[in-house]
Amino acid sequence: MSNTLHSHLWALTRGYRHRFAAAVAAMALASLLLLSVPLIAKYALDVVMEDGLASGIPLLATMAAALTPEHPLLGYLSLSGVLVVLVTLGAGVFHYFRGRLTATASEALIRRLRTGVHAHVEHLPAVWHDRMDTGDVVQRCSSDVETLRVFFSGDLVEIGRALILVAVLLPLMFWLDWALALVAVALMPVIFACAWVFFRRVQFVFKATDEAEAELTACLQENLTGIRVVRAFSRQPFEMERFGGYNAAFRNRYQRLISLMAVFWSGSDLLCSAQIGLVLIVGGSFVADGRLTVGDLFAFLTWVAMVIWPVRQLGRILTDAGKASVSLVRLAEVLDAAVEEQVRSGSPDTPPARPASAGAAPVAGRGAIEARGLTFAYPGGSPVLQNLSFRVNPGQTLGIVGPPGSGKSTLVRLLLGFYDPPPGTLLIDDVPIERVDRASLRDQLAVVLQEPFLYSRSLEENLRIGREDADPALLTTSMDDAALTETVAAFPEGLATRIGERGVNLSGGQRQRLALARALLRRPAVLILDDSLSAVDAHTEVHVLERLARRRGRQTTLIVAHRLSAVRDADQILVLGEGRLLQQGRHHELAAAAGPYRELCRQQGLLDDDDDEDVTVWRVGDED
Repeated sequence: MSNTLHSHLWALTRGYRHRFAAAVAAMALASLLLLSVPLIAKYALDVVMEDGLASGIPLLATMAAALTPEHPLLGYLSLSGVLVVLVTLGAGVFHYFRGRLTATASEALIRRLRTGVHAHVEHLPAVWHDRMDTGDVVQRCSSDVETLRVFFSGDLVEIGRALILVAVLLPLMFWLDWALALVAVALMPVIFACAWVFFRRVQFVFKATDEAEAELTACLQENLTGIRVVRAFSRQPFEMERFGGYNAAFRNRYQRLISLMAVFWSGSDLLCSAQIGLVLIVGGSFVADGRLTVGDLFAFLTWVAMVIWPVRQLGRILTDAGKASVSLVRLAEVLDAAVEEQVRSGSPDTPPARPASAGAAPVAGRGAIEARGLTFAYPGGSPVLQNLSFRVNPGQTLGIVGPPGSGKSTLVRLLLGFYDPPPGTLLIDDVPIERVDRASLRDQLAVVLQEPFLYSRSLEENLRIGREDADPALLTTSMDDAALTETVAAFPEGLATRIGERGVNLSGGQRQRLALARALLRRPAVLILDDSLSAVDAHTEVHVLERLARRRGRQTTLIVAHRLSAVRDADQILVLGEGRLLQQGRHHELAAAAGPYRELCRQQGLLDDDDDEDVTVWRVGDED
């Protein structure tokens, strides 16, 4: 296991190691008590089969002679039975404490792990999420965590039990008869070697099985998320076949894992039975020669069974350890991923986010935005933005238009800090955005996307995500500004109405207006509307734009749109094409000049001009 895995494991068990140690100690005491049962039975058999009370435990023999002088043999056997019951009861008590300590420690540890992994994923940058399948992330956060829970809740202490039994029983067996003890351990190295080979082999098989299950989960998650698209295009047969392929791959790999386990268990069962049979044959000959008593042979056989099966169980334990090590590697890949630089951290059980870099500054909250020769490309791709320069003063409204693939949404993502632009090329409040604390940055920004994400909660809960402590008056104002009041009033339960997943029972315009009200509730310094009025009617658009105009001077607004009616009153309009700034100015200036903006005005009926002058033709690329 690599150093990073050791460090993760060491950090994970911090605060709970003493409980696991106490559980191992309780297991050790329980095992020691149970080891004495064959010894008590050995002396009881010797009392019956050999020289009477003289062959028994002296203390029990004395008590039997005193309590039952007429039938001392019966008294000895009775006391032996009582002692066995008391010893077993004591072992049961220690087993209870072992189980309780292990359960409390392992469940608390796994709770910490789940919380920590989730918090870490929440703080990972957009680049990491871009290259990861959602289903695979879900698999790591659920199935892999559960695999570790199984290992910590049972197998960790069982390893200690097996080692203790071997350490205690071997001296006892050599004490009884060294020759038979050598026979008793003859096959143990072979069994352990098989368990180790099995452990090494099962790691690779389980990793392949876990990855196949992750692909199956990703396929299922994708199907459920896009179920309406699947039905709309009658893609059920294709998706069923696709899911069946992933399911078959998972089945095949899991069958390989089961087959490997079956080979080990059947082989180890044969070796363990052969070991016990060998002791029985050799021990029986020793009893016939008078070298051992019947009680000695009984104790020997019982101890061999007690030690051989835990050694054989090491195969199962090593199997779970192999699974746990694979799961730990997969979780370590998540936990080792660098988080965004920010100051905030989670709860005490949550690993803190990486501290802000030296010189990180909070956002002043004025709302000034500036680009200076901004050029940006996604990892492994060509530039999406090229030499883009502009400035928006606090309180102004900036409109951004351009065809799909022109870089509009990429600019929004850079402003939100989802991706890092080249140093010094994008500034907010005159501070390079790479030097701004991410938490402070997003506290000052609010964004409404064309396809907003809504939670399967009530309307009010979705609204208050923008600001949980907002008073009812502010909530009402935000709803009025977003033209949402009448929509909410139409629902029988009003704000308490629960919407479906992603707002499925709302129309596209209702979802956009709900997201807009949520953003307005924050009272941000910068409001970003990324084509977020595309699904509303013209009357509602006019209402929203009039309300936004009232905030001019107090709130910087960026409006990304395809409909020019949404940006024509902006203080400044940027016309983008293939990542470049093609035109810049106010609506009347751009509409009067030859170029792509004028052509767009003509297409949307905002310009009554039949002149045959040349205009710049947009290139239509892929969606950005």
